[in-house]
Amino acid sequence: MKLQKNEILKALETISVSGEGQNMVESGVVKNVLTFGDEVIVDLQLTTPALHIKKRAEVDVMKAIHEHVYKKAKVKVNIKVDAPKDTKNEIKGKAIPGIKNIVAVASGKGGVGKSTVTANLAVSLAKMGFKVGLLDADIYGPSTTMMFDVEREKPLSVTVDGKSKMKPVENYGVKILSIGFFTKPSQAVIWRGPMAAKALNQMIFDADWGELDFLLVDLPPGTGDIHLSIMQSLPITGAVIVSTPQNVALADAKKGVAMFRQESINVPIIGIIENMAYFTPEELPDNKYYIFGEKGAKNLAKDLEIPFLGELPLVQSIRESGDIGRPAALQTGTPIALALEEITKNVVQQTVDRNKDLPPTEAIKITTMAGCSAVKN
Repeated sequence: MKLQKNEILKALETISVSGEGQNMVESGVVKNVLTFGDEVIVDLQLTTPALHIKKRAEVDVMKAIHEHVYKKAKVKVNIKVDAPKDTKNEIKGKAIPGIKNIVAVASGKGGVGKSTVTANLAVSLAKMGFKVGLLDADIYGPSTTMMFDVEREKPLSVTVDGKSKMKPVENYGVKILSIGFFTKPSQAVIWRGPMAAKALNQMIFDADWGELDFLLVDLPPGTGDIHLSIMQSLPITGAVIVSTPQNVALADAKKGVAMFRQESINVPIIGIIENMAYFTPEELPDNKYYIFGEKGAKNLAKDLEIPFLGELPLVQSIRESGDIGRPAALQTGTPIALALEEITKNVVQQTVDRNKDLPPTEAIKITTMAGCSAVKN
């Protein structure tokens, strides 16, 4: 049997290298294909020397040709590794078509309400008319499924341009993907860094996010593997830091800011949000009790010369709303919803300002007109 080169290339379009957003042919991994009767030689060029990546690519090529072209084909795969030169050790990500802004929400310390704030930011943005997605990147402690009341949902498989993709679960106008969809509530995720990074890449690049104005990424607390994996995978527009006013949380928040400001990372800080800023008893509405300290995050923002996006009080209804899967931002007209709306407007405006100095590429662009229109609504 005489094999045809175009048939081989078509078969290779069905597979991709781990971490790549495109198939082997589109991404340029396939450098050459030669056919001699029932023999095929495929030359690949990878950017990683990792043995398991090379072996997987070789196996995938053979399997694709045997399944889609000729099951008795004699296939030889030559792999060359050409890692990109390290210029200033920069960490860069690949843009996802259709997503305009990717905002990472981080906290140096756990327990400061980062996921709660992220969920409410997402809902507030959706209420303003933006198209919003939320990626729960907290692999070891996912909570987004509970906060959006979608614990029993599962992402469906859809075909997009001939490729199988995950369709994010949607609620309250927000598209959501989380490792929580794929694990049981009582199941602990015990994965090493590379495995967690692979799961994240699948949720990022193997998902049908569609057109989004904002993709919010709920990062785990601290500074580690997951943070680096996200920033290597995605072109982050900017980062929002969440902290409580207490000194212990502020010390860790400062480390989070320092991480994003590393020369090799260089992600702009959109601003800081102070959560649990004060407590006001229902019977004493004019009183404010600064349980965790007063204006700590606001002062930190001033010291670090980054925008202060606003403060949220310590209120029982915020916790209750998250527990029952209806974020507090949905309670239109309440003091909490209004505070969240104000913070969200500041996030939008800071994103607009941050993008003014960048080339108008679709991966990061948000027009001032759209932003201001949303702020006014």
